[in-house]
Amino acid sequence: MDYFEDKSFKNINFTETDFQIGEYEFCRFDQCNLESLNLNGCKFIDCKFSDSNLSLMDLTQASFQNVSFTNCKLLGLRFDSLNQFNLELDFQESILNHSSFFGCNIKGTNFSNCKLIDVDFENTNLTNSIFLGSDLNGAQFINSNLEKADLRECQNLFIDPDLNKIKAAKFSLQSLPGLLEKHKIKVSF
Repeated sequence: MDYFEDKSFKNINFTETDFQIGEYEFCRFDQCNLESLNLNGCKFIDCKFSDSNLSLMDLTQASFQNVSFTNCKLLGLRFDSLNQFNLELDFQESILNHSSFFGCNIKGTNFSNCKLIDVDFENTNLTNSIFLGSDLNGAQFINSNLEKADLRECQNLFIDPDLNKIKAAKFSLQSLPGLLEKHKIKVSF
């Protein structure tokens, strides 16, 4: 397996150029297209992706340890197929629609100003995670741990408090209707 350390990849369309399966440490991917690549077995440690398209990649047993995504397109990804050992992610201003975090332990994950439409968070540990300013339209939270999570300023938030752990979670007044939805209570502001 190839090893890459402290490398920068900029403006590369990996759908037209070979992507090397290997271990990437302290690498940056800027304005790259990795759409539909098979990353089976790849390892990313302390890497940053910005302004890149990573949609529909096969993440089976890939490893993401302290990996950040800024202004990236990550549609339809199965984060639940990643190697869960030391899984640590950070998302800012990214689109993760139709992705799955089913059963992932991603405590403290930052999802700031992201689009999380129809994302599966079932059985996910999201303790201390941050969702500030994100759109959660259709996101599924069932048996999720959202204790101490920051869900202020979220849009389209619907969480059943009876089916999830939400102790000490932070919500804004505008998200109150999404917490009371199942009770058919109407809240006016």
